[in-house]
Amino acid sequence: MMEALIKALHPLSAPPTAPGWNHADMAELLGNTQRQPAAVLVGLREGVQPRLVLTVRTDHLQSHAGQVAFPGGRSDPADGGDALTTALRESEEEIGLDRTLVTPLGYLDCFETISGYCITPVVARIAVEAQLYPAPGEVAEVFEVPLAFFLEPANLRRYTMEFRGHHRPMVEFIHGGHRIWGATAAMLFNLLQRMGRT
Repeated sequence: MMEALIKALHPLSAPPTAPGWNHADMAELLGNTQRQPAAVLVGLREGVQPRLVLTVRTDHLQSHAGQVAFPGGRSDPADGGDALTTALRESEEEIGLDRTLVTPLGYLDCFETISGYCITPVVARIAVEAQLYPAPGEVAEVFEVPLAFFLEPANLRRYTMEFRGHHRPMVEFIHGGHRIWGATAAMLFNLLQRMGRT
C-alpha cells in the first residue's frame, strides 16, 4: 500500500507548481487573481496500518472553524517559498510535531481554495513514537484514520453543492463521527486519483 502511494507522488526533487489541478473551477469563482501560497502536511503515522493524521479546527477561528483539516497554513516569508518548510513549521505550531520525526516522501498536486490560497500538500511519514498535542488556540482535536479507509471505494461519498450560483461536484468521507469534506477531502481525492483508485 505504501509503495503504491509513494509511486503516485511528485518526487521531493520536483515539487508541483501553481496553478492547482482545480484551477478552471476556481477561476470561474475567483478569476485569475494571484493565489496566496500555503502548504499542508499529509502525514502518515507509521505502524502495522499506516494512519493519516488530521485535525479539527477550533470553533472560534475566523475561517474554516470546526472543520477537519490537515495541519498546515499560509507560507511565511521566512519559509523561503519552500512548501516542505511551511508544512513542517505549521505542524510544529498546530500539533507539536517534532520535525526530526518526519520523513518527507513527496507531493500531491497543488490545490486552490475558495479562500484564495494555492495549497501544496506535502506527504510524509510520521514516526510511530511522535507525540501530538493540539495547540489550543487553533486545534480542538488531533485524530488518526487508517489509510485503508480512504482506499475503500464505498467510503467515498459524492454530492453536489451550490455556491454563488455554481453547482460544484464535491466529495466527502465520514469516519468515527468526523465529516471530512471541502479542501481536505479534495486533496485526499487527488491522492486516490494519482494512485488510480477513483
